[in-house]
Amino acid sequence: MLKLLLIRHAESLGNLEGRMEGQSSTGLSERGMQQAHQLGRHLAATDWQPTAIYCSPLLRATQTLTAMGSTLGWQLDRQANPLPVPVTWDPNLREYANGCFQGLTWIEAQQQYPQLCQQLETSLDWLPIPGAETLEAGRSRATEFWQQVLETHQTSDRLWIISHQWLLQQLLSVILGCDRTWAVAMGHTACFEIWLDRDRWCQADHNRWNSELWQLRRFNDCKHLQG
Repeated sequence: MLKLLLIRHAESLGNLEGRMEGQSSTGLSERGMQQAHQLGRHLAATDWQPTAIYCSPLLRATQTLTAMGSTLGWQLDRQANPLPVPVTWDPNLREYANGCFQGLTWIEAQQQYPQLCQQLETSLDWLPIPGAETLEAGRSRATEFWQQVLETHQTSDRLWIISHQWLLQQLLSVILGCDRTWAVAMGHTACFEIWLDRDRWCQADHNRWNSELWQLRRFNDCKHLQG
């Protein structure tokens, strides 16, 4: 089975301050560093070793990987990259580009864009944000990344994929074959473990309904943060 571990980054300074970070690059909070170390220790204890890693290039994601790797004895340097497995810093895994809201708290956004914020608070329909990417563009990034995984990897591979809540919602919907995007309230360092038969992925026969080949092993799992 091709085994995937989708991971949301640990708590960032922007999260702590309630900022809409988008594609800004803020580092982890002290608690975020602890969360990433806890996840790394958990994966080491359960021998969940990857054969390849994909990571968003935004700082809060790269620091999550660095902290996780340190518990395994890795010294992560993005230039030298002396890791025992290949790492790809994939821009398709970046968070939603939220345009004029990037880096703002909601209170700051209300002060700067009162009419837009009022519209967003009173309508469930999607409203365009100046400078932001479209929903279609974000979904396309997730689809492109998944196609890259399918073209690059084989059934025996084990992947860590470290990204952000909004993009992971898109990616989960793509992998699970959904024609819409479902909201998932993810904790920091939440894990989603998916096993699938890469060799049969594109087949259109009855095996598409054979759940032995497509397994959700963990969903929004943060148990590593307990105790």
